[in-house]
Amino acid sequence: MNRLVDATSPYLLQHADNPVDWWPWSEEAFAEAKRRDVPVLISVGYAACHWCHVMAHESFENAQVGALMNDNFVSIKVDREERPDVDAVYMTATQAMTGQGGWPMTVFATPDGTPFFCGTYFPRPNFVQLLQSVATAWREQREAVLGQGAAVVEAIGGAQAVGGPTAPLDAPLLDAAAAKLASEYDATNGGFGGAPKFPPHMNLLFLLRHHQRTGDPASLEITRHTAEAMARGGIYDQLAGGFARYSVDAHWTVPHFEKMLYDNALLLRVYTHLWRLTGDPLARRVARDTARFLADELHRPGQGFASALDADTEGVEGLTYAWTPAQLVEALGEEDGQFAADLFTVTDQGTFEHGMSVLKLARDVDDAAPEVRARWRQVVGRLLAARDTRPQPALDDKVVAAWNGLAITALAEFQQVAAGYVSPQDEDANLMDGITIVADGAMRQAAEHLATVHLVDGRLRRVSRDGKVGEPAGVLEDYGCVAEAFCALHQLTGEGRWLTVAGELLDNALAHFAAPGGAFYDTADDAERLVARPADPTDNATPSGRSALIAGLVAYSALTGETRYREAAEAALGTVAPIVGQHPRFTGYAAMVGEALLSGPYEIAVVTDDPAGDPLVAAAHRHAPPGAVVVAGRPDQPGVPLLADRPLVEGRSAAYVCRGFVCQRPVTSVEELVAELG
Repeated sequence: MNRLVDATSPYLLQHADNPVDWWPWSEEAFAEAKRRDVPVLISVGYAACHWCHVMAHESFENAQVGALMNDNFVSIKVDREERPDVDAVYMTATQAMTGQGGWPMTVFATPDGTPFFCGTYFPRPNFVQLLQSVATAWREQREAVLGQGAAVVEAIGGAQAVGGPTAPLDAPLLDAAAAKLASEYDATNGGFGGAPKFPPHMNLLFLLRHHQRTGDPASLEITRHTAEAMARGGIYDQLAGGFARYSVDAHWTVPHFEKMLYDNALLLRVYTHLWRLTGDPLARRVARDTARFLADELHRPGQGFASALDADTEGVEGLTYAWTPAQLVEALGEEDGQFAADLFTVTDQGTFEHGMSVLKLARDVDDAAPEVRARWRQVVGRLLAARDTRPQPALDDKVVAAWNGLAITALAEFQQVAAGYVSPQDEDANLMDGITIVADGAMRQAAEHLATVHLVDGRLRRVSRDGKVGEPAGVLEDYGCVAEAFCALHQLTGEGRWLTVAGELLDNALAHFAAPGGAFYDTADDAERLVARPADPTDNATPSGRSALIAGLVAYSALTGETRYREAAEAALGTVAPIVGQHPRFTGYAAMVGEALLSGPYEIAVVTDDPAGDPLVAAAHRHAPPGAVVVAGRPDQPGVPLLADRPLVEGRSAAYVCRGFVCQRPVTSVEELVAELG
């Protein structure tokens, strides 16, 4: 009997027809293992995971393997994106036992959930042997198995401990973090480290703010070079926009083709702020097209943003995306086909598999002659039309609260910058206007979906699908990312209700997730009890729950003037600061928020009858210091604390600039405002 047919997770539904008697994560599954006196096999993965699919095809779809699992285990299938708490606990166990982790994750546990053997992907012969060995050990060497489990749980508890050393996240520490990142920077290819290479979005956000605060040229150059290398590489979709999860090589050529919502949201922020600070045309184009990718490809009408596009198409990586020179000629004709092959580095040898190439941008097009840009755009459109006739990757259409929060924040910031930077004379002004309109609608629908579907009895739920909310409770990153998003939406729209809901989420987080010494757990005090209570302070693929919550606390405090939220943020940053100094690559989001606190953050209120078109508003967004909050609207607008008791000046629009709750005199000209923000 397979019990996954009613799951909200696309990943679990992929396994609903397996010959394995899968259970979803539940108390009933562990009770069944206890009743049968058999171990639990916990298989953790996610819908866009290539090797998860491989192990499924090799083992979980095989009748003999299924029978072996059914006879000797209670098998539980977990979507790591639905249950990051379960994933975190058992990933810590896997790393403690093997020294590494990844997905699919395969864990054998006692009927009380205690892990005693962990691994990742196993080819079918190895997996069959492992199943037989574990079953035999459970029957014949029970004491040794239980002793191993106790040792693993002890290791997990140590790894997830709170209450460690604290330190102020001050300027010298952030300066040292930026210097350490510079020392680890790949000056040839951009980014950090070798293969596989992941987009370092949170580190780049930190470096942009660090540059803005200190003027450090190295921080800006690392960001600019890395952003350009990624945007011209195969990791970026040269036809439709959007970034893949990572590059399998060190030079961004061949991606692991899955496209994740969280990567694209965070990278949209990077390119938006690089464009804002430098006016770089490549950054502008990539920000625009990434926003379009989010709105066109991942947004679900009337809901939020889907989680991912799969790495595989019909079980084959790159089937949708890779090309040969002959295929280019077939789609474009001889002359344009050769032009495209040269521009996108498509060769007879290929850069991928079977003589295929992933499109890379060999030359700069953003500063090219108008006729070259026109030809490039025309070729891109025709290639995209041809690609659309190919089989397409599957969509993981579940809506994850935290990732939707990241997308809302990114789109709100993109729209603020676009409003101040784009003029009707720009050659792509109409395109930019169209994208911002569509992105605005998608962003607002996602926010409404979170506020009305995911918010249940004042508490967040982690996921939904097809408009139906799932059972998993929100974890700390959900509260932090959604609160930060609602603060960003409040700034964009001037609507007080978003700030109100952000405050309610933060109050819930402070009440239910707090840990000793200013830290936070990743699960609530009334959440399901696991073998350990996770409390990971490091940023990985997404901001840690702690970093995300700190960002929300800082923004909310600046928008409301309520200092207790800033104090909570400072205390929490103090628990991360020792890690920032030693491992800045894994604390980028926390360091980014630290830069905002060192800067002020500035609180900028523009009182105006025309928040959409007032030059003061555009100047405020364009020149805002790191982490500044900006609100524009009529004086004393209900629900907008920054506009309270701030009148027009002699009937004219005025900007009120405060820093650390200390305010300057109002100014009425763009020049005066820029001077105050400089």
